[in-house]
Amino acid sequence: MTSYILRRLAQMLPVLLIASFAIFAMIYAVPGGPVAIIVGENASAEEIAEVTRKFGFDRPMVVQYLDWLGRAVTGDFGLSLHSRQPVLHLIGERLPATLQLALCAILVALAIGIPVAVASAIKPQSWLDRLLSGWSALALGVPTFWLGILLILLFAVELRLLPSASRYVPLWESPVDALRSLILPALTLGVYVSGVLARFLRASLIGEARADYVRTARAKGVPESRIVGFHIMRNALLPFITIVGLTMASFIGGAVVTEAVFTYPGLGRLLIQAISTRDYPLLQGCILVTLVAYMLMNLTVDMLYAWIDPRIEYR
Repeated sequence: MTSYILRRLAQMLPVLLIASFAIFAMIYAVPGGPVAIIVGENASAEEIAEVTRKFGFDRPMVVQYLDWLGRAVTGDFGLSLHSRQPVLHLIGERLPATLQLALCAILVALAIGIPVAVASAIKPQSWLDRLLSGWSALALGVPTFWLGILLILLFAVELRLLPSASRYVPLWESPVDALRSLILPALTLGVYVSGVLARFLRASLIGEARADYVRTARAKGVPESRIVGFHIMRNALLPFITIVGLTMASFIGGAVVTEAVFTYPGLGRLLIQAISTRDYPLLQGCILVTLVAYMLMNLTVDMLYAWIDPRIEYR
């Protein structure tokens, strides 16, 4: 297992290299450039030329990329053009907030999606299955920004139970304050994702319920609760975990819309700020963090496969 993990990590390096070059090239090709951000709108031609030479923007794109790559290997992703702070420092400030929101949102999605999927799959095509399938379709169809606004109007404006704007409070410092700030954004994200998880797990459970080993277990008199809870559920979780992992990675990459609605200080808002101010070093850093999150979650999912199903071996 250890050798497999090391081999997978080594395989990530060429992917990161190619992806970083592609991101750098696409940002380099965006009209406008970062010079206008540095010198301002009313700068003279001499000032623009001076800044262009000072920061090396007049050099070929490949040379600029190799210079950036040499510094990135040492952990230097450059300075933000807007705040003049290190990019890695800005991302490090927002990453814990995003991780906390992502964890709470995925727990909400699992708490809703798994019971809905199991209840629907036990008796397919029943009135309960149709009702719960309709709820899943509704959860998928409601835009997250609209659901977030409705929750703010209900719990913050009308009932005045929760704050309308969320702030980052570490759970280990003040669990009550942290949960008060997290409930609405986590519920907004979790309700939408629960619809995806419920429909995917329902289909997987129904497929496993028709397998030969299930009929054999029933013929042997194995209790139905054990058949569903141990045999069917365990095998149905393999494809289901893939969806959960990809969803978690997308949350870590920044739940842009939800963080914007609740003004939550996570990577999503940082990404919006980088785009609106054309802060290209910061934008590139945020995109690379998202890419690394997807790659690490894929590796984690592979490890969970072997833990759930002992027949899977990595060599």
